[in-house]
Amino acid sequence: MTRRLIGLGVQSDKSAAEYAAIAELAEERGFDVLSVFGDLMYQPPLFPLLVAAHHTTRIALGPACLNPYTTHPAEIAGQAAALDLASGGRAYLGLARGTWLDQVGVPQARPLRRLRETVEVVNLLLGRDPAGYAGQEVTVAPGTTLRYAPLRPRLPLLIGTWGRRTAELAAAVADEVKVGGSANPAMATTMRGWLDAAAVAAGRAPADVGVALGAVTVVDEDGPAARALARTEVAMYLAVVAELDPTVQIEPDLLARVQEHVTRGDHAAAGALISGDLLDLFAFSGTPRQVAEQAEAVFAAGASRVEFGTPHGVTPMRGIDLIGRRVLPLVRARTR
Repeated sequence: MTRRLIGLGVQSDKSAAEYAAIAELAEERGFDVLSVFGDLMYQPPLFPLLVAAHHTTRIALGPACLNPYTTHPAEIAGQAAALDLASGGRAYLGLARGTWLDQVGVPQARPLRRLRETVEVVNLLLGRDPAGYAGQEVTVAPGTTLRYAPLRPRLPLLIGTWGRRTAELAAAVADEVKVGGSANPAMATTMRGWLDAAAVAAGRAPADVGVALGAVTVVDEDGPAARALARTEVAMYLAVVAELDPTVQIEPDLLARVQEHVTRGDHAAAGALISGDLLDLFAFSGTPRQVAEQAEAVFAAGASRVEFGTPHGVTPMRGIDLIGRRVLPLVRARTR
């Protein structure tokens, strides 16, 4: 059986000291990957990732995800190369079309073409190829190359998406697809099916492209308290992610009522409307055993990696510690 990879997803809203402590604990507890989110108006993920690189020696590191609209592909290549150098070759690059960019007046025209051309330009620059690039979205003049030597000419590439068309692009150019905001085994199976067919069409083996599911995670010995907090966390974006999941049908009236409470700032009331079954589709939550069982279901459905996202626990560091000490051993025991 293929080894199941376990990742930790961290929001970029912390101090350098907090990032250092999280990275050290994540490595000590045996996580395989540490991702930092690239959400609009939070800190750029390169800062926490460079801190993490300084405080770790083994764990893979990367942004999940950068977008090719607010950051030019040349800058994306430079950031990826910097992280790879700082981490001694442990970096991965995550790309997605981006969310909420309308809030800063950035249009997202032709996202599939933009993503494809960004990948091609990043690989061109990391490979120090002087040929130039004449795309419809991005151009690089012949003779333009990085003025330093990257550690590697290509980094592992993750593309974040819920959609079939972007998954088909990823099957041709990426190493992994991440479905962000999902703990739904049916979504893992759906994504795996899309990727398998598209990988074969692109002349690749399906095993060349992994599937990662990541979502809000709250783990605590007090399972009901963990699930209550997870409901509150999920309520903030349920209406958005529910519409993205083709395997789930939710009553529009329920989503409207949840959004009403969120708009008023009453997240607890919004969370109280979310049933346990619905919660389990969009969050990993409960006792360590409950969360391990959720992760096992996602792996059994076709995922190759699970990413446990913020806030991790009733208190963040305790949550990370519990996932590492109690959840990871249960999940990994199934691979033996």
